[in-house]
Amino acid sequence: MTMNRRNLMLGAASAAGLGGLAFPVFANTPQVIKFGQSASLTGGQAEYGKNVRDGILAAFAAASRADNGNGPRFELLTMDDGGVKDRCAKNVVTLIDSGVSAVVGLTSGAGAEACMQVVQESQVPLIGTASGNMGIRQAKTQPVFNVRAGYDLEYRRMVNYAKDFGMSRLGVVYLKDTSKANMDALTQSLAQLSVAPKESIGVDRNDKSFDTVADALLAAKLDCVLFATNSAPAAAIIDRMMASRYAGLFYASSFGGQSLLDTLIERKQSCIMSAVVPRPSASRVSVVSRCAQDLAAIGAESKMGITTLEGYIAGRTAVEAVRSAMGRGGLGKGRFKESLAGLRADLGGYKIDFAGTMQGSQYVDLIAIDRFGRLVG
Repeated sequence: MTMNRRNLMLGAASAAGLGGLAFPVFANTPQVIKFGQSASLTGGQAEYGKNVRDGILAAFAAASRADNGNGPRFELLTMDDGGVKDRCAKNVVTLIDSGVSAVVGLTSGAGAEACMQVVQESQVPLIGTASGNMGIRQAKTQPVFNVRAGYDLEYRRMVNYAKDFGMSRLGVVYLKDTSKANMDALTQSLAQLSVAPKESIGVDRNDKSFDTVADALLAAKLDCVLFATNSAPAAAIIDRMMASRYAGLFYASSFGGQSLLDTLIERKQSCIMSAVVPRPSASRVSVVSRCAQDLAAIGAESKMGITTLEGYIAGRTAVEAVRSAMGRGGLGKGRFKESLAGLRADLGGYKIDFAGTMQGSQYVDLIAIDRFGRLVG
């Protein structure tokens, strides 16, 4: 850990009143703007949570260095929820009670959905949840500002791809605890193309084995399997099916994150993954190169990847909204929400536009890994 990274995380010991909160401290600054985050820093989604957190930290540190240190300082207060939605909801209550300007980068879609009532009652903005959860993409969920595309756009893109290649025998693997709105989006995407899944199986994200699920999918003789899960179930099922010489294709939503991408590349296993941010290898895209530089500047534990980039973009969006509000005369709650609601920004090849919508970006790409573990498209 470099000194820069160490300085960013100082102050954890003084956060006992916030249940193990970890946040950076900046001394002698004209104004400190606090944001709260609940993330899965432990448990099966720990890597995902840490990547999102580090991306936000990198964005905040870069913004705090701007203007020769004379501008506002951005501070992130992060609490661990272990990927458990009830813990996420409790953490958000604690963060809001502590006086944060907004909550940014939640890593549990189910947890974010469980927070809707307290967010609406407090009117503290919820920005850039690192999930395509459809339950937080309803008109009644103000003040929620979703930076990335939702699962509806991802599913539509993936199902279209399968349909274009004549794959009619489709299997679906989803999380049992997923939002009904998520399943509705998947069902509608399939129905719009007159595709009915031949096998649809719900799994527990914390199960130790997924062999029986993989065996059921193999027995169904499918053309392709679509995963609407986190990394662990998808990686385990793909591994067993490929060991059994399954000849079809796999599709995974962005929920798999960089962890699934890295696992499949290391194992030399194929998959088509949905991505809601530019590819981390696209160094000519400004937001990608800036993210890599800013991660290096803080000595982040997380490496450059699609999940850190998603966190970074959420952090940059929060920064742009703060600057817009301050340019209008201050960071009062009402003015901050107005700035978010009207925010239009080009972060360097990734455009955010909240004007008239709670959805900042429609960006969806497909990343293909061939059967030799190579990124090919």
